[in-house]
Amino acid sequence: MEHGRIGHNCGVLHNPLQTDSLTRALLPALAAILLVACGRTPDASAPAPEIAAAPEYLCGRGGYLKTTLFGAISADIDWPATAVRCEGMPRPDARGARLRFAGHLTAIGQDVAVIVALPGLTRGMSGNELKTNATIILEGSGRFFSTAADDVCWTDVLRQELLADERYAIGGNMYCIGPLIEVNGDAEISLTELEFSGLLDWSAK
Repeated sequence: MEHGRIGHNCGVLHNPLQTDSLTRALLPALAAILLVACGRTPDASAPAPEIAAAPEYLCGRGGYLKTTLFGAISADIDWPATAVRCEGMPRPDARGARLRFAGHLTAIGQDVAVIVALPGLTRGMSGNELKTNATIILEGSGRFFSTAADDVCWTDVLRQELLADERYAIGGNMYCIGPLIEVNGDAEISLTELEFSGLLDWSAK
C-alpha cells in the first residue's frame, strides 16, 4: 500500500485516499514544514521602496494665496501651502512692509508673482483698510502690472503673530476698486478680493 507523500512542487501535497493512521497524524506537521521550506527570502539586491520627500512650506503650513484675475490675464489663483512661495520684509525706505507671493499659473503656463506693499504696517500690527500698493509680475516676460496710485487698493490685516525672533505669520484680505495698469504697456488686470497667508521677517534686509 502506498503511503502519503509530499510532492516535490512547493505547496502541492499528495494524499491518496488509502493512508494509514500514522501518515494521517503526520500530515499537518509535514504540511507546516513544507510551507516554511517554500517561503521566499527577500532579495537583498532589490531597490528599497521610494520614500516621498516631505513637502516644502515656504509660506508656513497655513500659507496660501487666492484670487481671480480678469483682463490681460483671466485665471483663478488658488495656491495652497505646497504650491506658493513667499517672502516678507520691510520696504527699502523702512516704511511698512512688502509681501511677495509667487507660484505657477497653469492657465497661462507661466510663473506669476503678486506683491502686496503696505506702507502703514508696523511690527505685530493688525488693522483694516490699510493703503496698499499692489503689483503683479509675469516672471521671465518683463511684464508688470501695478496700481497707479495709493488709493486703489486696501488691505485688512487680520493677524500678525510672532513665530520666532522677528518672524511673523501674517494673513488678511486685499481688495481693489480699480485695475492694475501695465507698466510700459496699455493692458490692465483687475482682481477679486485677494486672500493671503504668509510670513513676514522684520529683520530681513
